[in-house]
Amino acid sequence: MAYFNGGSRAVVDILSKLRNVEKPVPVDHSFCELGSIRYHIQVLESDQENIFFSISTPRLSQDEPNPNGLADFILQDIKTKYLNFADIIQPPKEGYKLTLKLNFSKLTRTKDHTKAINMVSSLHVAILNSQLKDTLKNVWMGDIIQGSTMPIKLVNHKQEPFFVLRAPKKITVIFPMRFKDESDVILATSFFQELADLGSKFPKAPHCEWSPIPPQELRGEHFENLSTNGGFVSFGIFKRHVKGKKADKTAWILLNFQQYVRYHVKCTKGFIQRRMRYRLEVLSEEIEQARIGGEAKIRKESTKQRKTWLRFSNSKKMKRGIKAFADQIKRLRLRIKIRGLGRLHRYFFHVPKFPALGWHAKLD
Repeated sequence: MAYFNGGSRAVVDILSKLRNVEKPVPVDHSFCELGSIRYHIQVLESDQENIFFSISTPRLSQDEPNPNGLADFILQDIKTKYLNFADIIQPPKEGYKLTLKLNFSKLTRTKDHTKAINMVSSLHVAILNSQLKDTLKNVWMGDIIQGSTMPIKLVNHKQEPFFVLRAPKKITVIFPMRFKDESDVILATSFFQELADLGSKFPKAPHCEWSPIPPQELRGEHFENLSTNGGFVSFGIFKRHVKGKKADKTAWILLNFQQYVRYHVKCTKGFIQRRMRYRLEVLSEEIEQARIGGEAKIRKESTKQRKTWLRFSNSKKMKRGIKAFADQIKRLRLRIKIRGLGRLHRYFFHVPKFPALGWHAKLD
């Protein structure tokens, strides 16, 4: 996502290492980003103070006046922005559109040096932004012949073209959207529908529309440019959006729209996954607490039953002990038995037996 993030991290790393190197060494390094932006960084052994930085960006349109280089207005903008530490080399290195001679020795403060490196790393953004801004102005003014009848195909990344065409009182920019995963298509479709509904509430904002099928303006285009699974997003750009300082912001938004959508979808998927993991953790904790609570309840009931059984068994033992102790006391309190004592007792303490009161003899 070099366009969306701004600067190239590879360029920042290489230029920072060249700044902090202890012993100057010659450098000749070439690399490519996103398959369409090529860089070449060179430091000559005879000139260690200067860094030759070359860049080649993709052609936004087949109608560019100078396909092997950059337009004069783009060179003038770059010269104005990078005046303090860069000079434009003409002609550029073969195979590249622009070559700058960088000299950071003029920058004494570390803050200024870091800012200059970040500006160089975002040079491709400035070039593409200027190209699109000029294209929008030319389409609006009617300078491009095909702009009034046919859409202009612009490419800022391989297999990611978008179209600009002139409509009555506005410029229409159409983005074919493609995604790898089916889940990305679902999230992106929902985002496009919300964007279209939200844009209708702000009259000054560019009008946004989403359609699952190609718009009528793209009839006649090649099938490979119209084969999408995410539909087509259209923006209506009015004259007020390309006047003055607003033109830079409008061009930057249009260049980064496709990358922003992918970034939004990626963040949304990450948010959903985090919420699902959090919900899973909460449910797992609740299940674990319920399991621990059930085990504690079972242990409590078993402990209660054991205590009841112990209490019951202890009471039976105590009763038996008390009964045995009472029997011993009874034995101690019994009279001592002596043979013949009962006979004497009956003899001396004999009570005569009287007949029952209810019985009598009959008298003559």
